[in-house]
Formats: sequence, C-alpha cells, structure tokens
Amino acid sequence: MHRCHSDPRAGTAVDLKTRQIAWQVPVGTVQDTGPMGVKIRLPIPIAMPTLGGNLSTQGGLVFIAGTQDFYLRAFDGENGREVWKARLPAGSQGGPMTYMDNGKQFIVVTAGGARQSTERGDYVIAYELR
Repeated sequence: MHRCHSDPRAGTAVDLKTRQIAWQVPVGTVQDTGPMGVKIRLPIPIAMPTLGGNLSTQGGLVFIAGTQDFYLRAFDGENGREVWKARLPAGSQGGPMTYMDNGKQFIVVTAGGARQSTERGDYVIAYELR
C-alpha cells in the first residue's frame, strides 16, 4: 500500500513497507497563476506547491485538489499516472473528502479560492466514483 503526501516539488507516493519513494509526479500547472498576479493561462504541467492534503481510496486512487490551478485530479496509486481531472470554478486549498450514500462513493471538494488568486468562490462539489 502506498501513502501519498504533498511536497513542494511533486506528488509523492511512499511505499510504507520499504519506506522508499514509489513514484513522484509533477502536480499542477501555471494555468491559473503567474508573476505579479498575471495568469499565464498555459496548462504546462510543472511541480507547483500544493496547498491541501490528499485522499487515497481503497480502490487505489489518489485525489489532489489543493494545487495552484483550479483542478481536482485523480492519480493511479500504483504508478502516479493521472487518470482523471475536473476543472473547479475556483481554487481549492482543502483536501478532498469522501462519503458513501446508498452504496455509491462520492468525492467532495471545496473551492473557495487559492491564496495566490484573486478569484474567490463558495462551492462544495461532489463527484460520484464509477
């Protein structure tokens, strides 16, 4: 089993048995950030500092929302490959949450605005896992 944590360079998964890095991937883009508040608007993947925690599911997905661009991303917990992402209406500084309802699993994220952005919101968004 892998556990992921955020660091300033990338999304990193650590194998808890060997205590070695299992994979490391850049998380985030410069799409919604830039120097002196000017958005670069390019979805170039680079390792951006993350602002919130991660969520690992029993099914092997790792969700990260606290990036400096406005996305919730899902990664394959075994190899770090990005398998899904959704655009948020504002940045998120929180970690994703999960809950079950009638046998279905949902991922929930808040999007209130990232600290480097002037764009703010008041959103709580749920996505059903399928």
